[in-house]
Amino acid sequence: MSQSVFTIEHTDGAARAGVLRTAHGVIPTPIFMPVGTVGSVKALAPDDLAAIGAPIILGNTYHLYLRPGDELVHRRGGLHKFASWPGSILTDSGGFQVFSLSSLRKIREEGVEFRSHLDGSKHLFTPEKVLEIQRNLDSDIMMVLDECVPFGADYAYTEKSLALTTRWAKRAIEAYPPGTAHNLLFGITQGGFYKDLRERSVNELCGMDFDGFAIGGLSVGEPKDKMYDLLYHTAPLLPREKPRYLMGVGTPLDIVTGIHAGVDMFDCVLPTRNARNGTLYTSLGKINIKRREFAEDDGPLDPNCRCYACRNFSRAYLRHLYASQELLSFRLNSLHNLTYYLDLARNARQAIVEGRFMDFLAKITALYPEEAARAAAGS
Repeated sequence: MSQSVFTIEHTDGAARAGVLRTAHGVIPTPIFMPVGTVGSVKALAPDDLAAIGAPIILGNTYHLYLRPGDELVHRRGGLHKFASWPGSILTDSGGFQVFSLSSLRKIREEGVEFRSHLDGSKHLFTPEKVLEIQRNLDSDIMMVLDECVPFGADYAYTEKSLALTTRWAKRAIEAYPPGTAHNLLFGITQGGFYKDLRERSVNELCGMDFDGFAIGGLSVGEPKDKMYDLLYHTAPLLPREKPRYLMGVGTPLDIVTGIHAGVDMFDCVLPTRNARNGTLYTSLGKINIKRREFAEDDGPLDPNCRCYACRNFSRAYLRHLYASQELLSFRLNSLHNLTYYLDLARNARQAIVEGRFMDFLAKITALYPEEAARAAAGS
């Protein structure tokens, strides 16, 4: 099954244009995946996502396990049927959320014990348990349990954590060997901000026949130059024939940088979270719709965008909706930002196919000069 999951169709330098095959469709890569933490992308319905051409969304194992419960979802035919989503679904293992509960969790060899943020009840996630949950959800792509170490963790702790993550990955693939069912299983490389540990993680995981590999543990508070340095170091080490997934990253500049490094898949809450806060991405750069300058601006949000918001409403109206905190503001802004992110990946793919990705990268970098300058300056 692993050998037919992913095909690279074109390359331009390290950048790759490919296709990823899941039980619910064929996904062109590079791809940005909207985040639907509890089985819903905030403010949007499945037909909104279909209209903007999203072939895959994310669900969160931790949140869906606690509410409404993975067994309840299973009794209703899985997450696709429960959420009326016909496309593909990737579920993360819930590890990042659990490890974010630093005062509410305890790590041991068996797994991670934690208390629910909802009611304080005690739970245990093991490598086998998170796969059982994801099988109940019946996601197309499942992620193994890993420990995400914080930025600034010392070498000894990071090395110990990496060894545990590797043992957990081995237990996961033993519990769910390749070809068991239609759900794909991705491994997650870790190693903090130590290049030799990153290399060790890749070497150890590549000995296991995962369907794809993720780069975890980035965008955890580190300066952008450090993130990019580790990204460019790690991505080329991953198996060429398998899909590569950069978890939880990030801005449009982060995504095109990741594509340049050879990454195929991305997710982040940023486009929808920023949409609800009035920060919108356009072909002319990032704008804040709250600004007074848009109060009487009758032009579209982005003249080069095809989304419903840009085709039908002015900047003045979008500003009015946001100032009034109308629910429609969240929907229209989210529709636009996700369209921008999906188009960013689609346009990157086309640039790779046509052999002009470096020009595309330069164009996107020019839209975000302050962020690019911070990356270059190491801040």
